[in-house]
Amino acid sequence: TSITSAKIQVNGVHLHYQQTGEGSHAVLLLPGMLGSGQTDFGPQLKSMNKQLFTIVAWDPRGYGKSIPPSRDFPPDFFERDAKDAVDLMQALKFKKFSLLGWSDGGITALIAAAKYPNLIHKLVVWGANASVTQEDVRIYNGIRDVSKWSEKVKKPLEELYGHDYFAKTCEAWVDGISHFAENSNGNICQQLLPDIKCPTFIIHGQKDPLVPQPHAEYIHKHIKGSRLLLMPEGKHNLHLRFAEDFNRQVEDFLR
Repeated sequence: TSITSAKIQVNGVHLHYQQTGEGSHAVLLLPGMLGSGQTDFGPQLKSMNKQLFTIVAWDPRGYGKSIPPSRDFPPDFFERDAKDAVDLMQALKFKKFSLLGWSDGGITALIAAAKYPNLIHKLVVWGANASVTQEDVRIYNGIRDVSKWSEKVKKPLEELYGHDYFAKTCEAWVDGISHFAENSNGNICQQLLPDIKCPTFIIHGQKDPLVPQPHAEYIHKHIKGSRLLLMPEGKHNLHLRFAEDFNRQVEDFLR
């Protein structure tokens, strides 16, 4: 089936999303920092089972084609994204749905699952963290300057945003997420994890250079009954690099 692209007004902004499949099980894909459905979830939109699932990939406000507004990072930006994500799915008339969140999208998904428990069917997160350590801040500062990024990662984002918006938004993100390190225990959403009641699957690439493994272990420990899968060769983008294996594992969990 084809992938449709559209915009819908949610919470005062026009959010862009892509949709495919005609299955009864609705799934929302939540992208990472600077990400969009188009840049972050090609293999999922293309190859996930379209008989079983209806797949929606969204661009959070200020990202992808959900501009304007420009992206900003107030202290509650994850909560804002969580509310936007849930309200988007309700605007699209999905009563209950599962969340697949990568990186920042994983943090957003954790918050959404905790705050809107009767709307979320199942939860899959990878490359996510519930807190920010000083070590994390050091890692983030290592990616602040986008001119040092690999051409492969940089190119699609420069094409999407233009160099200036891309560079400026990346710097703003580093500053925005680093603020969490000032909270007690570097907390982003640790206190919400015990409120997550839906079946939860955490996947972690053991070679992830951006999110150290203790973050995945912490989330697993604090969400009752959750499953943790470690992928020895996986990096941060394991769902792209090992798309076939990833899709299979996730589909089995969602069935």
